[in-house]
Amino acid sequence: MPVRPRAGSRTERALVSGVLVAVALFALAALVAHLPGIDVHAGSAAPLLAAWGPRVGVGTAPALALVWWSTTQHPWRATSTMGWGRLLTSVWALSLTWMLSLALIDGVAGVGGVLTHDSEYLVTARGVDDVGELLRSFVSRIPLSPNDHWPVHVAGHPPGALLFFVGLVRLGLGSGLSAGLVVCIVAATTPVAVAVTCRALGAEARVRSVLPLLAIGPFALWQAVSADAVFAAVAAWSIALVALAATASRRSVAFGLAAAAGLALGGCVMLSYGLPLVGAVAVAVLAAVGGWRADLLRLAAAIAAAVTCVVLGFALAGFAYWDAYPVLHQRYWDGLASARPAAYWVWANLALLAVCAGPLLFGSLAVAGRRLVLSVRRPQDDPALTLVAGAFLAVLVADLSLMSKAEVERIWLPFVPWLLLSAVVLPVRWRRTALFVQAGLALLVQSLLVTPW
Repeated sequence: MPVRPRAGSRTERALVSGVLVAVALFALAALVAHLPGIDVHAGSAAPLLAAWGPRVGVGTAPALALVWWSTTQHPWRATSTMGWGRLLTSVWALSLTWMLSLALIDGVAGVGGVLTHDSEYLVTARGVDDVGELLRSFVSRIPLSPNDHWPVHVAGHPPGALLFFVGLVRLGLGSGLSAGLVVCIVAATTPVAVAVTCRALGAEARVRSVLPLLAIGPFALWQAVSADAVFAAVAAWSIALVALAATASRRSVAFGLAAAAGLALGGCVMLSYGLPLVGAVAVAVLAAVGGWRADLLRLAAAIAAAVTCVVLGFALAGFAYWDAYPVLHQRYWDGLASARPAAYWVWANLALLAVCAGPLLFGSLAVAGRRLVLSVRRPQDDPALTLVAGAFLAVLVADLSLMSKAEVERIWLPFVPWLLLSAVVLPVRWRRTALFVQAGLALLVQSLLVTPW
């Protein structure tokens, strides 16, 4: 009589298979990128935008210490028993310490030098003395043809991204180091926002089980220091506000939070042309709360109205989103994007996701399998996996849009924490190994490769 395999063994096989798929996908992407006669236009370490540069630095020792601590001191024991406020503070501090440790492998320049590149926002922000004129002339400076066209990152985003750094300059935080520290401090709140969201949806125990994996991982390499890490944090808090609004017991509080969520999501629209896709996660939140009840539909309408107010407010000030996007689309295809082969990047982007989110993501998705599909059909059964499904849909749309060919290790940061919630399906005995793999990969990449962020 054949022996029926145990559920545990099936789970472990799925986990290992998913991780192996991630490794194989990245290896294939690297191999194809370096075949004779093929140029994917991403540098010598394609598909990663990076260059070979082994090194150690002042951050190496603390990064190693964090790897040791996270894999020997059982942080899950603390996250499962710690008081909620103390837990959120600890997760923020852990995330910030991990980011800074990795960045400081390049010394202080790893924090303070990145944002001072001419292609970044900070240099342009220092020269802005009239915000009104900035908004009125913004679209006309997106194309490559004007002599005063915007640098690549400024042109590639709505003006909210630049205005964030204009604000830092006017607050006296316009040096590379000051701005870099602000970016890291803000970025470190992302796992806190995810935790707040899950608790509001009744999944506190689930998110406690994965919080160390949301604070420590390879994604930190691109959080410190890139503006996309700020976008990710704003998006995460927007989703948290949606969850708090949808679960508030008092109607007045619910609609107040819905208005705040809409304003924050409107801010997302003005930070990045790709951030409207976080709407898929917002919809997942509403679905996880209770489907399409009349009260939730009214909340959704309030959120949409607030988003519209932000977009129209910018239009009245001089920047019309609907005018800017076609111009940006043309500039994108006038630049390097036209040379990057879509047939390669449409799947190589997923290999980059396996590095940014870590191979754990593919393993977790493989384990989730059928449960992830069921979360779409019955979203209230497992809110954490419903959020994963929303983020997964957003990534698929972003990938198929062909507006993100390469560099998605940075661009897709807003979706990574929601995808990593899939780790809730991991067996307890695998968590320490998973954290070691995630942290070890981050330290390895940072120590061997020089990335622009």
